[in-house]
Amino acid sequence: MNKTDADNPRAALIDPMRRLLSPLEPIPTGVSPRVDPIPGIRAVVFDVYGTMVISGSGDVGTAAATNTAEALDAALRAVDLNPLTAQTTPRGIALLEQCIGADHQAGRAEGIAHPEVDIRRIWAQVVEALRAESLLAPPGTCISYERLAVEYECRVNPTWPMPGLGQVLHALGDRGLSLGIVSNSQFYTPLLFEALLEASLDGLGFDPQLCAWSYVARRAKPDAALYRPVARVLASRGIAPETVLYVGNDMRNDTRPAAQMGWRTVLFAGDRRSLRLREDMAELADVQPDAVITHLNQLLTLTD
Repeated sequence: MNKTDADNPRAALIDPMRRLLSPLEPIPTGVSPRVDPIPGIRAVVFDVYGTMVISGSGDVGTAAATNTAEALDAALRAVDLNPLTAQTTPRGIALLEQCIGADHQAGRAEGIAHPEVDIRRIWAQVVEALRAESLLAPPGTCISYERLAVEYECRVNPTWPMPGLGQVLHALGDRGLSLGIVSNSQFYTPLLFEALLEASLDGLGFDPQLCAWSYVARRAKPDAALYRPVARVLASRGIAPETVLYVGNDMRNDTRPAAQMGWRTVLFAGDRRSLRLREDMAELADVQPDAVITHLNQLLTLTD
């Protein structure tokens, strides 16, 4: 980490995001929207990847992304970690997958059905192993594993705001609706909004107490445990479950667990990359969203 990074660590992460990410357009799904108004909504809770932001790989995280040696080589060099041989990057990718797998296995051994990693810890393990195998030159400065994670993730999983995201969030907030997030995520996920919309989550109207991040909980969707803290806060404010709308692109990870909370559900079918109907899953046979949208601005009709 150079002096500039140390003086302003937030900017040291947001600046690479802005440099590496570029506009993406959603790919139409061919799904027909179903947008009859749902009366009485008081809160709207969102998924992030594939719902609020376009995801090039369709989901968050290096386990779901297309891993490439070229991306890892560039990410390592960006944080002053220079590969010493042609085997550094393929070995690094193998280690990345192994460390994620081992972390998941340890979580399942503790009884967590869908464990989530903290990718900063994973990258520290990968770098330590590469250095132990003499595949990386010693860094000239302190290593920023956060910066390494951002440099790699932005290359293998490019993201961009869904059309109309900022305007829709402000319109929902202007209607007095509480806004929250329940998302599979990493530490850099909240920073995406500042990098791409130039606004913090607070500035976009999100209530921090209504935001649940999988990397913090160390549990990933579809685990309903990720939803429960937000459900408890809503209940403590007198917001009944049937007045909460959850918006997500995945029938298993989003629609089903949100419905288990008693929330109304909206399937976002706006991008073919990330739409997950999972029609082959028998356990979803009786799961139906309350509405289907293909553009975020249709939420304004649903909540009118």
